[in-house]
Order: sequence, then C-alpha cells, then structure tokens
Amino acid sequence: MNTKIIIRTIGNSDRQWIKSIFNDFWGGDIIITKGFTHSFNNLDGFIAILNNEKVGLITYKITDKELEIVSLNSFRENKGIGSSLIDTIITLARKQKIKRVWLLTTNDNIDALRFYQKRNFTIKNIYPDAIKLSRELKQSIPLTGNYGIPIRDEIELEIIL
Repeated sequence: MNTKIIIRTIGNSDRQWIKSIFNDFWGGDIIITKGFTHSFNNLDGFIAILNNEKVGLITYKITDKELEIVSLNSFRENKGIGSSLIDTIITLARKQKIKRVWLLTTNDNIDALRFYQKRNFTIKNIYPDAIKLSRELKQSIPLTGNYGIPIRDEIELEIIL
C-alpha cells in the first residue's frame, strides 16, 4: 500500500467536493477574512491524496504579491498532510517571489495557533471583536467555538520568506 502523500492542484472537477468541505467545516460556501468574502469557487489551492483518497485541502488567494491561506483542512491527524500542504504553499510562494504568506484564524482555534507557530508562522496582529463584522456578512458563524471559547477575535499569522 502506498503511504506517500500526493499533492495536486485543484481542478474544475474538484469544485463540488470543495463546496461540500466548505459547507461541512466552514459553515457555508464562503469564508470571511478581514471583512472580505472568499467564495470556494474563486480560490486556488491544492488537494492532498493518500491511498487514492482526498485527505486534505488548502485554498489560497494571491493579492499584491502576498499569499493568503484562506482554508486548510486535514482529514487524517498526525500524518503530515497539513504540513505537506503548507510546504507546497511555501514552495509556490517562493517560486512566485512572494515574500509574505499569511492567514487569519479565530481566537478559539487553539489547535491552528499551535500548528502554524510550530511551522514558523508568527502572530502579526490581533483584531479584537473582528468577528462582529464577519457575522454581518456570514450569519452562520457560531458564537462559541473550540473548547467552549466564545469566538470574538481574528488573529493574523504570517511567515516572511
């Protein structure tokens, strides 16, 4: 059995699957960052495949020579899937001479904060109460998140290349 993670670019045939991932894990087919609405259909990204099964997804947007990671999902914990997808994004950014890769997460997402900091991302900014605006644009954002923590703030992490 092949245990190598294969990373490939998103194709048009993946869009329905990506829509279902956004709906199941992100509460709808859009994600809001800094008041900007990202539709799953307008994002580039990569899919991780293990044993012929889709096991991970990362989506991103390049604007003004910066790469924003919009979403990251790994469906098999501790297999290197998330790390492989991040490595692919960093490689892409370097090839395109992008100097900054960044993302937003919410204050309740302790696991993401740990994951990204272990991969050399640093906290750049904290936006207190930013989720109020996001909820105006996307009402499905819950009031309480991981570990029973109220979802209020956005935390910006970055890696400078």
